[in-house]
Amino acid sequence: MATTTGQRVGIWIIAIVLTVGTVAGFAAMILAPQNEAADSKRLNDLYAEYQKATEAYTSKTTAQQTTLDNDAKKLSTKYADEFIGYKSRVSKYDLGAANKKLVVKDLKKGIGEVIGDTTTYAAYYVGWIPSGKIFDGSIKGNSLKSPLIVRPGGVIVGWTEGIKGMKIGGVREITIPAAKGYGNAGQGDIPANSPLKFIVMPIKTLETLEAPEYPQELLNAYGG
Repeated sequence: MATTTGQRVGIWIIAIVLTVGTVAGFAAMILAPQNEAADSKRLNDLYAEYQKATEAYTSKTTAQQTTLDNDAKKLSTKYADEFIGYKSRVSKYDLGAANKKLVVKDLKKGIGEVIGDTTTYAAYYVGWIPSGKIFDGSIKGNSLKSPLIVRPGGVIVGWTEGIKGMKIGGVREITIPAAKGYGNAGQGDIPANSPLKFIVMPIKTLETLEAPEYPQELLNAYGG
């Protein structure tokens, strides 16, 4: 049976569409591995850059700590008598009252740089719970351990808020409610829902180093 002009046009259109689709399919099959290879290289390069940045950050933070460790004896000689004297303030305190709000008390005014949200500094400290038991600190006998390096975001919220605004060389007593400490989880010798007290003496500021962030593109690629 003869076909009409419209039918012949329709047949040609279908043939063209099928041909284009076939060619496109072959092209996709050829290009897909190339695209996958390019994507894989991109992700590998991103991870290599992140790894390199992380190694540099670790190297610098380790160097800061090593410098303080090497100077620990000299620093202890300079600050031990003064700081160990504050240990006499360690005593029992009321759990309920201490859990109500953050309280700070300056025992000595500093004259150095003001500590802010992004300040990295070295400090001596002693921390204790309501029973009067010291759970951690810088005092070791009649001397001081290597100072603690405090980095932004590296300590509990109550410490960060309690120290903010004081000056290097000062001494501050901080009472921290559990909600700004370790909460209902506790930590080591710190019971759940326990407030904390600290005496802190920041002695010097250090360069603030920013840890590299894991690339979002890698997180997306691996379902993060």
